[in-house]
Amino acid sequence: MSNSKPAPVILWFRKDLRLDDNGALTAAAQSGRPVICVYIREPESERTGPLGGAQAWWLHHSLSALLKSVEAIGGQLLLRSGKAADVLRKLAEQTGSDRVLFNRHYERDDLDAEIIAALQEDRIEVKRFKGQLLHDPHSMRTGTGGSYRVYTPFWKALDRDGDPREPLDPPKKISSSLINLETEVLKDWDLLPKNPNWAAEFDRIWTPGEKGAWTKLAAFTKKPIQTYKKDRDFPGLGDATSNLSPHLAFGEISPARVWFATRQLGEFANADIIHFRKELVWREFSYHLLASFPQLPVKNWNDKFDRFPWSKNRDGFTAWTRGMTGYPIVDAGMRQLWRHGYMHNRVRMITASFLIKDLMIDWRQGEAWFRDTLVDADVASNAANWQWVAGSGADAAPFFRVFNPILQGEKFDPDGSYVREFVPELAKLDNKYIHRPFDAPLDVLARAGVKLGTTYPNPVVDHFTARDHALAAYAEVTGRSSEPDPRDA
Repeated sequence: MSNSKPAPVILWFRKDLRLDDNGALTAAAQSGRPVICVYIREPESERTGPLGGAQAWWLHHSLSALLKSVEAIGGQLLLRSGKAADVLRKLAEQTGSDRVLFNRHYERDDLDAEIIAALQEDRIEVKRFKGQLLHDPHSMRTGTGGSYRVYTPFWKALDRDGDPREPLDPPKKISSSLINLETEVLKDWDLLPKNPNWAAEFDRIWTPGEKGAWTKLAAFTKKPIQTYKKDRDFPGLGDATSNLSPHLAFGEISPARVWFATRQLGEFANADIIHFRKELVWREFSYHLLASFPQLPVKNWNDKFDRFPWSKNRDGFTAWTRGMTGYPIVDAGMRQLWRHGYMHNRVRMITASFLIKDLMIDWRQGEAWFRDTLVDADVASNAANWQWVAGSGADAAPFFRVFNPILQGEKFDPDGSYVREFVPELAKLDNKYIHRPFDAPLDVLARAGVKLGTTYPNPVVDHFTARDHALAAYAEVTGRSSEPDPRDA
């Protein structure tokens, strides 16, 4: 390579598959150097965990979109497989690059430290940029200098700081290296399901990629956000929520961009906007917990739960994963998860509570199932939310808060529209029994074409008996008795 030409800069894309508000990309474009863009398919590790099947589907389509976006601004996105340090060192050697830029991802700080050290051994400069979160979790501290363990003070501290930084506009052009570099072919990565194609309905629901993220954001801020606080808990209402979670999980849109989109609506004190922002900040809080307790996905935050007598109920777990528990709201959620790679947030809490407290199955089994089947699986949020339901996490719901799947269904799916969509064998059952078919008279079941135990399963457990068993186990482990009347949760 001629010494008269500036050495190229390597831009490493990870879970930041966008051009907009991308600090590393902006810095690369402004450097005046040729930019070599690369996405690395890394081997699984204990820290990053396996890539779930649903997210593999998403990644394929998101990378396909990013390949076109990078090409549109004059670049080329290389696809490589291997350990990140090895791939980056080899790429630097091939191109004469002496600088690697990438955006920070807090769930893998320890891995990144090893990569940075390896690159620096080769005298390669490394620069990391923020953008995955609204704030740096390591800089958020309580008055005593510790990390936050309770959400409300965390929200108040973040709110006091005012708006986050302004998002960066995408670069219109990058200078591409003229070196001919080898790249792998996306379809050869076999990220898409084949036989069976369990993702057949995903295309109808989702459009992975930056453009899809902006479309979801525009649709949400146009109308649903106006009734977000009231409607967000009702799964039968359809698009009452933003549906941005998978786009945020893959970094196809930044939280700062989402935050400022709500700010531009004008009504800064609007209760619906504030409620939505609090959901964004709950994601931040989850990463704050992960930064202070990196084992959050695999260990109880509260070590008292290490002694909890979890059940090895394989049949119960199978019934739960297949949406065949005999409790319609639970089954509707689990079937939505399989069909769409997604589940409404209210129903996630109901299904998680059922697995943990009705079936007495370790929350880690549920976390692993969600990680494999959710398109929006996020290491921090997934783990924090499962530990929240289990009662073992920071600022968690108390274990004795047991969701009653019957009452939850009747309260949040009162006309049964959600159940009827995903549990069609109950579609003709009237509203009175749609969430409790096991209480329906035989003639009512017959008119609806329902035969319990044949067309729809009997309950795998009696909720109230299971609840009492779980609370007794909790009391033995912790020495705490349950609160009054938690049956109505």
